[in-house]
Formats: sequence, C-alpha cells, structure tokens
Amino acid sequence: MSYGITTTLDQPFETTLEAVRAALTEQGFGILTEIDMAATMKAKLDVDIAPQVILGACNPPLAHRALQVEESIGLLLPCNVVVRAAGAGRTTVEALDPTVMVTVTGNDELRAIADDAASRLVAALRRLAPTPTA
Repeated sequence: MSYGITTTLDQPFETTLEAVRAALTEQGFGILTEIDMAATMKAKLDVDIAPQVILGACNPPLAHRALQVEESIGLLLPCNVVVRAAGAGRTTVEALDPTVMVTVTGNDELRAIADDAASRLVAALRRLAPTPTA
C-alpha cells in the first residue's frame, strides 16, 4: 500500500525547505509543528543523520470538516510533510497521503475531505516539481 506522495528535486535542502513552506501556504496549509530530526538525533543520541525536517501542515477548514465527521481524527492530524537531504544537492519531499485517513478509520464520509487535502498536497509538490508520485 502506498501511503505517501513523493518528489525528489535537484536542489539543496535549505532551498527546498523554504520552497515547500511557500507551496504549502499557497494551498491553504499552515505549519503547526516543525521537527528538525537531524538536530534531535544529535542532541538525544549523539548520532549524525542527513538533514531532515518534519513539517506538521494543517489546513484549518479541512481539519474542521474532518473533525465534524470523525471526532478522533486528531490522532491522524496534522498532515506530515518530510523534507530530507537525498545526497549530492538533491532533496526528497514526502507527504503522508491523506486518503490513508479513510483506510485507517474505515469512515467513508472522510473520503471527500481526504481527496481535497490530497489534491492540495499534490498541487504543492507539483509547484516544486511537475511529477510527484503517489
């Protein structure tokens, strides 16, 4: 089962991270959380990993609609978007496919909301690169 929407760009990590933030904003998402995995692994385990940031993206109108349908949907929110260095000036961007919410909950009433969120995430990734994969 595919659970992500992915694209890899031929540009540096920091440039991509800023572009992802802008692309998400254009699609109505705000960033609620930001986890610097490389810094966390270094601080907590004294290990080095390639740069990787997890962005907790939220589109409030879609989140509100989902909460009206499934009160426990907060367990699956916000939408996680991962930006990680892929070596030699390349960066991979991955977003959790929101349609997974429907599969996990078994609540088909979430389908239209999840499809809307997924189309917005695909549009954001297409702004970065024309062919994200699901």
